[in-house]
Amino acid sequence: MAKVNPEFASELIKYGVGDFNECFNCGNCTATCSLSTNDSSFPREMIRYTTLGLEDEIKTSLKPWECYYCGECTKECPRQANPGELMMSLRRWLTAQYDWTGFSGLFYKYLPAFLTAMVLVFAGVLFFANLVNWELERMLHYGHLFEMLAIATVFVVIFIPNLLRMWRFSVIKAGVKAPLRNYFTALGDLFVHMFTQKRAKDCDDNHFRWLEHLVLVIAYLSLLFTTVFLNWFGTENLFVIILGYLESAFIFIITVDFVKDRIQQKKALAKNSKPSDWFFVIWLLLMGLTAFLVRLFIDLNILESNKWLYLFHLMVLAQWALIIVPFGKWTHFLYRSFAMYFAKIKSMKS
Repeated sequence: MAKVNPEFASELIKYGVGDFNECFNCGNCTATCSLSTNDSSFPREMIRYTTLGLEDEIKTSLKPWECYYCGECTKECPRQANPGELMMSLRRWLTAQYDWTGFSGLFYKYLPAFLTAMVLVFAGVLFFANLVNWELERMLHYGHLFEMLAIATVFVVIFIPNLLRMWRFSVIKAGVKAPLRNYFTALGDLFVHMFTQKRAKDCDDNHFRWLEHLVLVIAYLSLLFTTVFLNWFGTENLFVIILGYLESAFIFIITVDFVKDRIQQKKALAKNSKPSDWFFVIWLLLMGLTAFLVRLFIDLNILESNKWLYLFHLMVLAQWALIIVPFGKWTHFLYRSFAMYFAKIKSMKS
């Protein structure tokens, strides 16, 4: 028997959704969506679940992740119920349900809590700089160690438990009993969606945005590899140096375009930007810009007299690694990829 939570709508409002009760179930959103099929129809179904407060059904569903927010459903809605933003809010809510620490929900719902965490990390960076007597060489060395440690810790302590919770909600509690071989067979889908987000390409009039995301994902993951494993700031290898410049430049250029879209608010995706959306694109932009400038200052041999630049980069990096990646919108990239993986497993025959 389905468990109804009449307070769910009020809870979801804290995650950014508007007045979805304007919906009168005309079905335009589902008919308009190029990704909706007979076997996997949305967003109308999710609107119905939300209205009734069927939390368990939403938790076991992967459909909010199957939406790439092209905005067509919102544009075609005759009641301005904004179904695209509802799907976005459900993704934020699901992120909070997966997160065993509770910080994702806290940061999504309460901006002061998020800002406090950002300030604490900033203070931590200053404390670290003072601890090493503001010596650039030591800051660069320990900054590199921090990157490696942060990646490993976030992956092991946050992401693995959260992905297991996501699997339990969407596969086990959904009553799916898939043999182990299905998990191995479907791995190809996981990596394809993780690196290409190819499903977004099927959205109508969404090819350029898909291409931007493809380049951004490749540039971001490549820069992560270049800085962490190839030690971009410490290497003298010309190929690695040029590669890092290109990767950081691509990140900066593409995120500038994303910020521009959110400022202009011409696209449905950008008309209801929440703080988590803004922090994600701005901090990604700052990551690309400051990384580029730090390496440039190293090559010009002027970083020693401009330590503030590396400190600023380290502050952006620390806030990104400790707050935005594990508890902010970055997690959508991870959960969406695994949602496609779990959906493939659920669709396969036993």
